[in-house]
Amino acid sequence: MQVAIVTGASSGIGRAAAVEIAGRGIGVVLTYGRNRQGALDTVAAVEKEGGTAVALPLDLGASGTFDAFRDTVAGVLRDTWQRDTFDHLVNNAGLAQSALIEDMTEDTFDLLARVLLKGPYFLTQKLLPLMAGGGAIVNTSSSSATAASPEPGYSAYAALKGGVDVLTRYMAKEFAPRGIRVNAVSPGPTRTRLGDDGFTRFPEVIPALAARTALGRVGEPEDVGALIATLVSDESRWVTAQNIEVSGGYGL
Repeated sequence: MQVAIVTGASSGIGRAAAVEIAGRGIGVVLTYGRNRQGALDTVAAVEKEGGTAVALPLDLGASGTFDAFRDTVAGVLRDTWQRDTFDHLVNNAGLAQSALIEDMTEDTFDLLARVLLKGPYFLTQKLLPLMAGGGAIVNTSSSSATAASPEPGYSAYAALKGGVDVLTRYMAKEFAPRGIRVNAVSPGPTRTRLGDDGFTRFPEVIPALAARTALGRVGEPEDVGALIATLVSDESRWVTAQNIEVSGGYGL
């Protein structure tokens, strides 16, 4: 059985990706930050459909813990799937904090940088020795990095996601000799808990976002999770170094 690691899968896009991937017969190691119950709910959703999943804690902003995490993953692979390797990695975990450039603090910028760019970079590095050849990596980016009409307040978030886009191409180049494909997905406005559960706290923004979207609604986590599952599957065996926007035509 193939195995995928999905970071940040206690809710939102990560949960949807984990469930979609497991639905294709792939075992899932999923990670969570503070929301342990959410991660257990994801495991339950996978198991309800007949899949196998294991939830592990991971602070993506604390790269000093990645060695220990890798060792824990190695143990889970042996105990649960009788394997020494895994096949796919979905670098999805993240956070969003908005501030105008004139108001941005170095502490907030550094936190965003550790989680959004440094975290996926060095987590991938640490996990590579456990990754089998011929698999796939998917990085969750954001349409904010390429939007023709930037939204004020997301300069740091979008700039770092732009870094993820560049990193995706370099990963694709460097890992290609092992047959590992690397792509990114860039969600548009999507109903997740990002930004301190902004969609729940400010539901009045939803109609305006839907009006700017060609397909007439905001995205749902499952819209993005389905594409992530497709990108790790053999259906996408000839796709690498791509950044695919998943926004329903936001801004068209």
